[in-house]
Amino acid sequence: MAGLLLGIDVGTYSSKGVLVEADGTVLKSQVVEHDMSIPHPGWAEQDADAVWWHDVVALCHGLLDGSPYTGADVVGVAMSAIGPCLLPVDASGRPLRPGILYGVDARASEEIDLLNESLGEAAVFDFSGMSFTSQAIGPKILWLQRQEPDVWAQTSALHTASSYMIYRLTGENIMDRHTASHYMPLIDIRALEWSDQLGSKLADAVLLPRLGWSDALAGMVNAQGAQETGLKPGTPVAVGAVDALSEAISVGAVQPGDLMMMYGSTAFFILVTEQPLPHPAVWTVAGAFAGQYNVAAGMATTGSLTRWFRDELARDLPPETAYNTLFAAAADLPPGADGLLMLPYFSGERTPINDPKARGALIGLTLSHTRDHIYRAALESVAYGIRHNLETFQEMGATIKRVVAVGGGTKSRTWLQIVSDVAGVEQNLPEITIGASYGDAFLAGMAAGVLNRSDLDRWVKPGTVITPEPDNRGVYDTLYRDYLALYDSTKDIMHRLAQ
Repeated sequence: MAGLLLGIDVGTYSSKGVLVEADGTVLKSQVVEHDMSIPHPGWAEQDADAVWWHDVVALCHGLLDGSPYTGADVVGVAMSAIGPCLLPVDASGRPLRPGILYGVDARASEEIDLLNESLGEAAVFDFSGMSFTSQAIGPKILWLQRQEPDVWAQTSALHTASSYMIYRLTGENIMDRHTASHYMPLIDIRALEWSDQLGSKLADAVLLPRLGWSDALAGMVNAQGAQETGLKPGTPVAVGAVDALSEAISVGAVQPGDLMMMYGSTAFFILVTEQPLPHPAVWTVAGAFAGQYNVAAGMATTGSLTRWFRDELARDLPPETAYNTLFAAAADLPPGADGLLMLPYFSGERTPINDPKARGALIGLTLSHTRDHIYRAALESVAYGIRHNLETFQEMGATIKRVVAVGGGTKSRTWLQIVSDVAGVEQNLPEITIGASYGDAFLAGMAAGVLNRSDLDRWVKPGTVITPEPDNRGVYDTLYRDYLALYDSTKDIMHRLAQ
């Protein structure tokens, strides 16, 4: 069989690959799990070769092992990954240290202050379309220069996770514009090109990959990439995207007014717009396709919070059924978890509070509360954070016409219902919610010239619609106000504890 499209997504805790026919039919899929390293509180790292590239190779061999498909059947490849990340490599393209991850890594708070002082917060916002947060790469570059000067002295190029995988597969240095938007202050958000206007002392342009749109051709699989993966030399490879952007494509959230809500290790939001809409609480970034922008936002700890709960507080449950058990028990409890309220800031928080020193909190405990109550409070805390982000979008004048949900968390109807009830939004759940790897397969088809953007209409089929339960609105409105007040009243204590 020929004419297949390969999509691979490398996530925070697992990677997934899919083989798809040109009509959107999924033929084969595979998942590879991995870990995230936390060598210091507030840090988050992964080994670029032992995790990112290892998973790409493993998925290629697993999907193209001849049962019944081989690399010769693939006509296009696209990859997405967590991002934005920072990976310095030497003159031979070898990583000089583990990759520093996206906004969940909050190590560069001091560097944010230094850059704001030297460049001016207003100047940074005007040029970049957003303010410095833990998601920004510029402060992490400065951290690398200050804390690991020996590494910086050997650095010949800077990569994010997806651009490094493209480099390993094709030998090309290229990054998608959406991810590059977070390399502030090195990119002009309106021209969407690298610029030395603010970042001349931070990094020379020679260190940065060339820029491309997600559906563009990055290059072809080279001999070394083919040898390691089993793909055919000369196979087209797309520029690809950050995982959340591929998630949005996978569910058809590509028209202005479409909002994708990704339930992953972190929650991520992408609202498609036609023009940049700068706001200090969220991110203004390039879209997947030429002429599009996104208003993007992201929470730091969502699926990783439920995973932490399973691993630390539910060790007695079999791992393969633990989530089902926990979600079922949470569903039997009333809204508000019988008086429990949690803040989900277990890795600091990204939008809209942009506070890397924020910490998790749980208030209202009594001797009558159980583990199940705490789990429901955790699910509700994420829902409050989602509402906080959606209200920020509305306050800045952004138009939300349709909400589409995707990601591993959508497997739980309980969690989806809680979010709809808390945020008061209707969520569309397409028939196929495989995730970013499915969107990658579509990008692969576009880069290979076998698909057009209009073909997405037949790839994405309608599924379930989650509507809010009106009876739960009152209690959640009250608890949401308490959620906001809890952070405001405890943040000084959090910051002291974070030290």
